[in-house]
Amino acid sequence: MQKSVRYNEGHALYLAFLARKEGTKRGFLSKKATEASRWHEKWFALYQNVLFYFEGEQSCRPAGMYLLEGCSCERALAPPRAGAGPGGARDALDKQYYFTVFFGHEGQKPLELRCEEEQDGKEWMEAIHQASYADILIEREVLMQKYIHLVQIVETEKIAANQLRHQLEDQDTEIERLKSEIIALNKTKERMRPYQSNQEDEDPDIKKIKKVQSFMRGWLCRRKWKTIVQDYICSPHAESMRKRNQIVFTMVEAESEYVHQLYILVNGFLRPLRMAASSKKPPISHDDVSSIFLNSETIMFLHEIFHQGLKARIANWPTLILADLFDILLPMLNIYQEFVRNHQYSLQVLANCKQNRDFDKLLKQYEANPACEGRMLETFLTYPMFQIPRYIITLHELLAHTPHEHVERKSLEFAKSKLEELSRVMHDEVSDTENIRKNLAIERMIVEGCDILLDTSQTFIRQGSLIQVPSVERGKLSKVRLGSLSLKKEGERQCFLFTKHFLICTRSSGGKLHLLKTGGVLSLIECTLVEEPDTSDDDPKGSGQVFGHLDFKIVVEPPDAAPFTVVLLAPSRQEKAAWTSDISQCVDNIRCNGLMTIVFEENSKVSVPHMIKSDARLHKDDTDICFSKTLNSCKVPQIRYASVERLLERLTDLRFLSIDFLNTFLHTYRIFTTAAVVLGKLSDIYKRPFTSIPVRSLELFFATSQNSRGEHLMDGKSPHLCRKFSSPPPLAVSRTSSPVRARKLSLTSPLNSRIGALDLTTSSASSSPTTTHSPAASPPPHTAAVLESAPVDRAGVESSPAADATEPSPCRSPSTPRHLRYRQPGGQTADNSHCSVSPASAFAIATAAAGHGSPPGFNNTERTCDKEFIIRRTATNRVLNVLRHWVSKHAQDFELNNELKMNVLNLLEEVLRDPDLLPQERKATANILRALSQDDQDDIHLKLEDIIQLTDCPKAECFETLSAMELAEQITLLDHIVFRSIPYEEFLGQGWMKLDKNERTPYIMKTSQHFNDMSNLVASQIMNYADVSSRANAIEKWVAVADICRCLHNYNGVLEITSALNRSAIYRLKKTWAKVSKQTKALMDKLQKTISSEGRFKNLRETLKNCNPPAVPYLGMYLTDLAFIEEGTPNFTEEGLVNFSKMRMISHIIREIRQFQQTSYRIDHQPKVTQYLLDKALIIDEDTLYELSLKIEPRLPA
Repeated sequence: MQKSVRYNEGHALYLAFLARKEGTKRGFLSKKATEASRWHEKWFALYQNVLFYFEGEQSCRPAGMYLLEGCSCERALAPPRAGAGPGGARDALDKQYYFTVFFGHEGQKPLELRCEEEQDGKEWMEAIHQASYADILIEREVLMQKYIHLVQIVETEKIAANQLRHQLEDQDTEIERLKSEIIALNKTKERMRPYQSNQEDEDPDIKKIKKVQSFMRGWLCRRKWKTIVQDYICSPHAESMRKRNQIVFTMVEAESEYVHQLYILVNGFLRPLRMAASSKKPPISHDDVSSIFLNSETIMFLHEIFHQGLKARIANWPTLILADLFDILLPMLNIYQEFVRNHQYSLQVLANCKQNRDFDKLLKQYEANPACEGRMLETFLTYPMFQIPRYIITLHELLAHTPHEHVERKSLEFAKSKLEELSRVMHDEVSDTENIRKNLAIERMIVEGCDILLDTSQTFIRQGSLIQVPSVERGKLSKVRLGSLSLKKEGERQCFLFTKHFLICTRSSGGKLHLLKTGGVLSLIECTLVEEPDTSDDDPKGSGQVFGHLDFKIVVEPPDAAPFTVVLLAPSRQEKAAWTSDISQCVDNIRCNGLMTIVFEENSKVSVPHMIKSDARLHKDDTDICFSKTLNSCKVPQIRYASVERLLERLTDLRFLSIDFLNTFLHTYRIFTTAAVVLGKLSDIYKRPFTSIPVRSLELFFATSQNSRGEHLMDGKSPHLCRKFSSPPPLAVSRTSSPVRARKLSLTSPLNSRIGALDLTTSSASSSPTTTHSPAASPPPHTAAVLESAPVDRAGVESSPAADATEPSPCRSPSTPRHLRYRQPGGQTADNSHCSVSPASAFAIATAAAGHGSPPGFNNTERTCDKEFIIRRTATNRVLNVLRHWVSKHAQDFELNNELKMNVLNLLEEVLRDPDLLPQERKATANILRALSQDDQDDIHLKLEDIIQLTDCPKAECFETLSAMELAEQITLLDHIVFRSIPYEEFLGQGWMKLDKNERTPYIMKTSQHFNDMSNLVASQIMNYADVSSRANAIEKWVAVADICRCLHNYNGVLEITSALNRSAIYRLKKTWAKVSKQTKALMDKLQKTISSEGRFKNLRETLKNCNPPAVPYLGMYLTDLAFIEEGTPNFTEEGLVNFSKMRMISHIIREIRQFQQTSYRIDHQPKVTQYLLDKALIIDEDTLYELSLKIEPRLPA
């Protein structure tokens, strides 16, 4: 119930008394009552901004009052009168004056008044208008704007005065220097006077001799200076200055392009949207426009001034002084900090506004402007994020070519340090921005749109092509078209995995994506992954034998619809392992995080779990760790710097495991530690979980809610809670390992410190391991069993490590708790003492025991639910989860390190020997062992060595007999084979730039050599023709091949061909190019624009974001990014902490590379074509090519 507002009645009566005596306006008015047609005459008195009304003129106590501040008063029309009265009465009513007072706040009805005379009514309206202070508010706003303008002028004048002061000081110093020089010259002149007087008396012959000597001295001096100048031109210093000037010229060009981009952003989007927000039916509000384009206009003005200054300095070349320009720019860069802090929010606001169809249509109209060149608004909003790193690179290059004694050295170093500080602030925002741009790019590709991608908490994991197997009733597979081409053609789906959802799309002929009408968007919280579909009675062979164990199932149980199953088929076992590993990891994370969020949610609706907020080690900086402001997928702050021990601690924290942290760690761990150390930590967690986990983590893991929230019990029958956790989060689920897989888990979260219970509702007796259930089975209400927890003292926990040493199996633990006793819903328990089970403990119990009956060898009385049981079960799941991700997605680590492979096998065999291992854990361990033991995972992939061995064909094909399609397909196949063979560890440490690069990165060097060979082959084939027409035809055919490569998403092949055509030996053949058709030249320009290196390959990056694998990107683009990251930031801080932000950036690039590596082309190998493409006898070296070019078309005489 809403409380009433208190006010001082005595003060109100005093104001009413003053209003009666000294009021601005007083008199009788008629006030309209709540009934529509009744008016009551009251005596009104206006005092300042308060309007009182009394029952009569002699009344002392007011009947009511109105606060008029911020209101408006308007003339109202006379209401229509029902019925026909006397004419005189109607005339009297029509002459009355009506007006209405509207109040500025919502919820208050307008005040309708009338008076007898029009003049009196106008006076009342004028008085009420003055009492509303409207003019004062407007004047205050105008004065505030003038004040802000004057403050800006004062700040500008201060800066100008400071600059003038420095100039005056410099001029004073220069004047003093000139004075000293004048004094020195005067002294020299005085000393020379006697010599000049004697010289006048000299002999004329001596004068001639001295004149000749003077001429000779001048000639020798000029010759000496000429030698000095020539030596300086060839010196390293002059070369450094030339490079420095070239850097400045490049900087001016880049600044000009950046100012043009800002001009398009402001004039093409910001100002038109401001006008649209002021229209009658605005598609966007002014607040949203301000949120999206915060500081954009100011940034444009700032860089226009900076650009003008750069152009003025270029006009004074070769004297290039730039430090003072950066001194002017640096104080203004705080607006970039505001832009960076707002950037993620601006993209989120933009995504929300796009849900309005009118705004989306208007935005697409703006983006269709030719000046935008096909770029979206998100692209222009992201450009300022990359400008500061660009300045840092430029200053780094300038300092590399600036001598230490140079006058600008200190100023440039200061500017570089300030920009690096700003860059560190911006870094945490860039990764989130890239993720948002990726999501929006995918959302643009889907014709129907996808609202879930507008959620900024969605993190993209992977994408690729899978085949969806058709299914019929009762979950049986249709064998009608299995193995046929129609299944691959009609069942091919483009799949996208995010942290919360799984999208399944079909691709139309135009390249657009369409979500499936049924099962197109799968919420992972409602999904259960079945990795190995098993045999059934009706299907003795099983789907695994039909599909070669390449299929997996996703069982979806939506709360408001019937459950269904999606069967997907991967191209290879390696891709299947990668997909299933990522899906299971996302399902585990979202369920565990969601469970903790619901249980620990505070009344303030804070989304971060209370358990995480209570542990300061997860969000507060310390000597061995430093956090950023960005949250990961588990709503925990991302690590910026940390020691190796803290990173391993985060990897094995049993409360949560972020998939982005796990990917980053496994991609980059070899930079700061070894695989043996990581495996040793996992082994310790499995064998000795209590001694390997921090004490604070253990305390919070078992913590019960002891705050103010304990007074309110949550309803265990909450449909939201039961829906989210309707199925347990297994590592790997199969029907044989989980006979009661459809068990429902509902958690009654104990928020009271005395009472707590865990409800496990099953559809049948859990002790029957042979009973099977369909996913749609619903649990009967009478079979609920309640497990109560009894108190456990701390001594048991402290003594558990000692007890472990005497046990034959270190992981031996019962599978059911001792102090969890079954009781019927209405029964009485033998133990009257109760304690609450923490949410993390409940989750561990549910995870360990979900879908399983009693393991053989233990009865219910022998099972204990002490802390040892909970920790061991959760620790086992964590170790298996990390190992599974490691083995399935980083198999190269074990192929190259046999010792590591054997140690993992020994650990998994030790896990299998545990007699207390649950069936689910045993199944997961067996899957990891099978994946680690099989050596034929990559046998289905064609390797370059196999192709080279197959090129010994009896007859070699020639260029004329091969079609452009055949050449393009086989070039794409070869490029992808070479690109796919690069192990990801070669991308670490810039090994391709070292002296021993052939030993450190052999596969990157092989890729580079293959690129050069293909480019040389194209150039050599063109130069082999003697006549002009044949060369022109060859150029047109190779351009057609490049265009087909573009259609196949082989951008590396496009660059191979275009770089060959741009070689000097071919580019200079003007007669040959004159024979090439205009269509081919236009196509050539289009291809070059796509793969241009301008703006860090911005066009190629946009193209790759909008295309689906398989694709072959240009490797040099990623190597440039990695080199920039390696050179710009160190691996370790001065305190010896690992720069995990750098590891995250490296991992992001490696994941993008591996995404294209893992998806193969479905192109058949043609030995006759690959024999031609790999024949090195056809390649002509660079010098010979240029000599042939000069013979074909000699140089024109000068």
